[in-house]
Amino acid sequence: MPALLLVAAASYLLGSLVAGVLYSRLRGEDIRGRDLPGGSGTYRQYGVGAAVLVTALDILKGAAAAALALHVTPQATWIAMLGVVLGHCYPVYFRFQGGGGIAPLLGALLVVAPLTLAGTVATALVVIPLYKATLQSRVTLNAVPVATVIAVPVGLLLATRYGGLADLLAGGAAMAVRAAHLLIRPPVPAPGAGRS
Repeated sequence: MPALLLVAAASYLLGSLVAGVLYSRLRGEDIRGRDLPGGSGTYRQYGVGAAVLVTALDILKGAAAAALALHVTPQATWIAMLGVVLGHCYPVYFRFQGGGGIAPLLGALLVVAPLTLAGTVATALVVIPLYKATLQSRVTLNAVPVATVIAVPVGLLLATRYGGLADLLAGGAAMAVRAAHLLIRPPVPAPGAGRS
């Protein structure tokens, strides 16, 4: 039990180091005044280089949390997945206002279930351009949610064979809570916020 609590706490605190917020603060701003602090929000506000850096750091913290869990509690890596994604979505260091959780989820899956991750990402990469070329102009819904709706069930199916089912369910549940929260109460830009 102490080991589980250690992994849960360490993963949550690690997840709370939201790279997009840290990067924007180094620039004297807070990205959350106008966008979410994940890779896509960072791309919109600061460009490709910043987005790659932020995404890589958020993936790395997911991988670090999963590696810690494999070392301390290999039978319960899902605890680390849940902790790191919740930390990213609801960071204790930043008034519980974080990102959507995709990058840390990817990083943790990279460590605990790489085949499941590869199949899930490959599915999304096939669906996104197909959707954009065929249905997006009529449906007018962003490609990422559509790809997620298709890729997640594929990922769950792959996880039953190649591992990571509990991890994917735990991380996915945390992301679903955050997505519902953002739908109910979308972030409100700060007055006068804009790209500088």
